[in-house]
Parts: sequence; C-alpha cells; structure tokens
Amino acid sequence: MTRGHFGRLSAIIFPASNIDMSEQQFPEPTVGALILNPQGEIFLMKSHKWRHKYVIPGGHIEVGEKMQDALKREIKEETGLDIYDIRPVHFQEFIFDKAFWKKRHFIFFDFACRTNSPKVKLDSEGQEYVWVPIKKALKLQVEPYTRQTIKEYLKQIGSEVIH
Repeated sequence: MTRGHFGRLSAIIFPASNIDMSEQQFPEPTVGALILNPQGEIFLMKSHKWRHKYVIPGGHIEVGEKMQDALKREIKEETGLDIYDIRPVHFQEFIFDKAFWKKRHFIFFDFACRTNSPKVKLDSEGQEYVWVPIKKALKLQVEPYTRQTIKEYLKQIGSEVIH
C-alpha cells in the first residue's frame, strides 16, 4: 500500500484527523455570577464579546476545578471583586447563538453571590460597569442569557419580574 492510499484510509478510520482543531469540539462548561453589593444592587458590565451589551461576569471551568472555585477565580480576574455566599440560580444552554462574538456551544452554570469589595477593577473583557437595582437591570441593554438569569433569580426570591 502506498503512502497516499494509507492517508486516505486513515482519514476513513480516523475521521477526526480531518477536523480543524481550532474549532470547538465539545460544549464548554462555564460559570457566571449575579453579584449583589451591600445595597442590594447587581453588578453588570458591558463586553465587546457580547456585542457591547450588559452581561454578568464569568468564564470557563478549568479541568479539575470545582464550579465555585472557577467562579471565584473568574470574578477576581474580570472584576477584582471577592465574592461569598454563593448559591446556584440555574443553568442554560447556549448553542451557536449570534449573541456571542464567536461560534460557541456553552453550558452556563449561573450563581448569585455577594461582595463587600467596594473597588472594581475591570480586565480587558469589560469596557464599563454599573451597579444597578436588580429590577431596573432589565431595562438596560442586557444580553438575553443574562436577562434570563436575572428573571430566574427574581422568581427565586419571590419578586415580581418587570419586563
């Protein structure tokens, strides 16, 4: 068998060898934080990755990392804030939605948490931020998945959702 025939045979037996490895191969688990300050306001930041809409901060979970540890790490990296009293809100699937700047498949694990840290230090993912009363947050240009997280949190705390 010539080398050329073997190459075609390996492509049939191992089709993954023809896949562009720069493309995402599996859904990516991520964490996000609905952060409340002592005044009961939530933290939102505008991100170029989300078409300059307001989002909650968060990011991917490293291999071997617990979700809450990933959440603390991502929030510290993106905002400089320390968080505590971490509670699950819900999860969502994000499959190739144009709301994000890249074609991605995410599984969002969203949490509510608190901070006493007064100083925010955004990294390059955030262009600006606001602390806003939670019901008023829905009146801002919030990306759809963050909007759903806010609505779910309001349901959990027994508050009326304002559309």
